[in-house]
Amino acid sequence: MTFSRHQGVHPGSRTAALGRSVLGALALATALSPLAAAPALAQGTPGLMEFRWENNKDYRKLYFFMTDTTRMQRSEYYLMLRPKDRKTAILKLSISVPSYFDAKIDAKQIKLCKMSEGGMLKKTRCEKTIPATIEVSDNGKAIEIFPETPVSDKDTIGVYMNLFNPFNAGMYQFNALAQAPGDIPVSGYLGSWLIQIDPSGSN
Repeated sequence: MTFSRHQGVHPGSRTAALGRSVLGALALATALSPLAAAPALAQGTPGLMEFRWENNKDYRKLYFFMTDTTRMQRSEYYLMLRPKDRKTAILKLSISVPSYFDAKIDAKQIKLCKMSEGGMLKKTRCEKTIPATIEVSDNGKAIEIFPETPVSDKDTIGVYMNLFNPFNAGMYQFNALAQAPGDIPVSGYLGSWLIQIDPSGSN
């Protein structure tokens, strides 16, 4: 900020003007601070990249793997839950899907698995299917998984889905909530999978 000095202006007036300028700058900086802004799930328009930021200290990132991240391409999703991601057995697993995730999710193309986590020399894969009832809400924005028996917290498990990626490229946050065995049917937040969908080569 540059201040010019003019003849004939009273020093008190210059001090008052400077004070008003500093207060105005502080007010503008506060308004633009991420801490003052409400968290946004996504910003953008169809066909453009969508962005999201997370300023919640309780946010926990979960590991996932996809066979294809390109928009509108068929892909296999492996939404992983490692032992360190949970402290109790799971009686019910709920997954919230973003409202702007414009892809069809079919319950018949979903399964709960004991997972084999991939690396340099092997692929991530569903090692063993865990018997469970799987339901998808009518609007496709909630997935409910009810294992036949509580799932131990000792193994890496995951939700496998086979679907066509959405039309819009961008970032999509899937949240995982789990209900532990017990008398109180309360689901706790486990973490989130932040899915990245990339534009096609033609865009």
